[in-house]
Amino acid sequence: MPKKQKLTDMGNSGFVLSFLVSFTFSLLLSVCGDTELRALLEVKASLDPENKLLKSWTENGDPCSGSFKGIGCNEHREVANISLQGKGLSGKLSPALSSLKSLSGLYLHYNNLSGEIPKEISNLTHLTDLYLDVNDLSGSIPPEIGHMTNLQVLQLCCNQLTGNLPAQIRSLKSLSVLTLQHNRLTGEIPTSLGNLGMLSRLDLGFNSFFGPIPRGLALNPRLEVLDVQNNTLTGIVPPGLKRLNGRFQCQNNPGLCGVGFVSLRVCTAFDNMNINQVEPFGSHANNTASIDIPESTNYQAQCNQTHCSRSSKLPKVFIVAGVVTITFTLAVTGFLTLFRYRRQKQKIGNTKESSEGRLSTDLAKELNGNGASPLVSLEYIHGWDPLGHGLHGSGFYQEQLNNFRFNLEEVEYATQCFSEVNLLGRSKFSCVYKGILRGGSVVAIRSISVTSCKSEEAEFVKGLNLLNSIRHENIVRLRGFCCSRGRGECFLIYDFIPKGKLSRYLDVDVETGNTYALDWSTRVSIILGIAKGIAYLHGSELNKPAIVHRNISVEKILLDQQFNPLIADCSLHKLLADDIVFLALKTSAAMGYLAPEYVTTGRFTEKSDVFAFGVIILQILSGKLLLSSSTRAAAESGTFENFIDKKLKGNFSESEAAMLGKIALACTQELPENRPSMEAVVEELTTGAAAPVMATFLSRC
Repeated sequence: MPKKQKLTDMGNSGFVLSFLVSFTFSLLLSVCGDTELRALLEVKASLDPENKLLKSWTENGDPCSGSFKGIGCNEHREVANISLQGKGLSGKLSPALSSLKSLSGLYLHYNNLSGEIPKEISNLTHLTDLYLDVNDLSGSIPPEIGHMTNLQVLQLCCNQLTGNLPAQIRSLKSLSVLTLQHNRLTGEIPTSLGNLGMLSRLDLGFNSFFGPIPRGLALNPRLEVLDVQNNTLTGIVPPGLKRLNGRFQCQNNPGLCGVGFVSLRVCTAFDNMNINQVEPFGSHANNTASIDIPESTNYQAQCNQTHCSRSSKLPKVFIVAGVVTITFTLAVTGFLTLFRYRRQKQKIGNTKESSEGRLSTDLAKELNGNGASPLVSLEYIHGWDPLGHGLHGSGFYQEQLNNFRFNLEEVEYATQCFSEVNLLGRSKFSCVYKGILRGGSVVAIRSISVTSCKSEEAEFVKGLNLLNSIRHENIVRLRGFCCSRGRGECFLIYDFIPKGKLSRYLDVDVETGNTYALDWSTRVSIILGIAKGIAYLHGSELNKPAIVHRNISVEKILLDQQFNPLIADCSLHKLLADDIVFLALKTSAAMGYLAPEYVTTGRFTEKSDVFAFGVIILQILSGKLLLSSSTRAAAESGTFENFIDKKLKGNFSESEAAMLGKIALACTQELPENRPSMEAVVEELTTGAAAPVMATFLSRC
């Protein structure tokens, strides 16, 4: 056969082989897709039996096309996430969920689901996040849950679950968060929970658990939160839990005692001699890992043997000897236990510094190596991961932002899982919700899509640090942040400002009842407060480096209960992608806030903010959002009837109006060098001490 012919045949064979492989792969995908589609339709029928909320789940649809509400797929076009939290679902969990073999996140919290947790859910061996909290689920926790060895977050709180906590939970070695509070669970807390080395948060409060707190929990260096309040627990609290401080909640357990715990009574001699506190022999032996022995186990268990029935025939002398022996044994055991505890505490103390330094990095490696939770279980531990993995190795930023971080659970709790009822506003890149934190503080939470944030994590973190550093009475305070890679969002938590935007109080006829007419003194006070806030940003206090807001407007000025102004979104552009920032500038330009020099230079300076401030003065004085050339002309000529808001009905100070009009004109000069500094404006508004300086600028108007 000629060589050329042979090569042609080989090429044809390769083409056929490639075609067959491609066809087979496509066929497999189709079969897999059909299986998952059928499973999803069964799940839909169970979760939403009336077909009111999941209408987008259709038998002719493609779950991975983006059209199925709450469905996310992986790169293999397999269903990886079901996110239907807070949707008002009132059905039941379907065993058909087990057919979604690649599911890694199941988020069904804040609904009204009822019925039992199907044991078939344990077939989801790739699942890392299981959120079923705040529903109306009943029955027991299926023991089969122990098969879900990749599980990192298990949230079942606020349901009607009953029965014991299954011993099989000891198999969940990757578990970092376990929340079971506000159920009807009973039994003893399994000692094996102390062997879950990744566990950082354990909430068991408001149940009917009894018996002691496992000592192993106190020896887990990664445990950060332990809540066992409102149960019927008894015994001595392990002293090692004191390191948790306020993150250990044990109130309303009359049978508990301890030393050094504010909410506990001091242990008595009776507590110390209680036989129930004796640790079972051999409980730390290597062969006990698979056996869950309750810590309250006592010698009564041995009395099931026949020789125990003859104990009453022993002479009294042996009984006395036995009591003495037991007392001596207890004393020795207590001494050895105390000695071992002190040695263990010393060991932990010696390694604490180095382990804390490694914790974020090592934990990130371990979780990422096991397919880290898309909802970032690190949010509950030491790290956060908005755009990648880089921050885990950045100790400097980690330490700076440590007390500034919220976890996703807190954000969801505050907003009732982002309920539409709490939605304050929506823009093209973010939503703002009203929220109430557990402590009762009212906050505003801005949700920003990760795709709208800066792609460079280091720049994003620098922006957060800058936002965190801004503190002034006329600037909205940022209280914290939360980033969830699973939701694809970052959340900024601010103080809630009750009166809302300044724009609500302008440009609407008061006779229609749509607005509140600001009186003259309030308008002057608002102008002064805004000026002070901008001056602070520009570095007038403590010689700070200048911060340019870039997007000041009446939409960005919020009013508190006393109508004091607070500037919002300061330095927000430091977190946002350039195209998002540019989009915001279009609106700013349309409203007349954009300084003329930006068109030629493309740069923002302090004088850009000064220009926008001048526009705001004219808006406040005139009561109009859209200014015309006649407004400026009236301000220049001092014809107040065409310049001052008619809703004031003449109740204003002409001298103050003239001064404010001239300041507004000076601030809106075309050339930036002809505009005053905000520091000079504040001086003029407060004391008039800047009169010589301001006179130069006012003379140019």
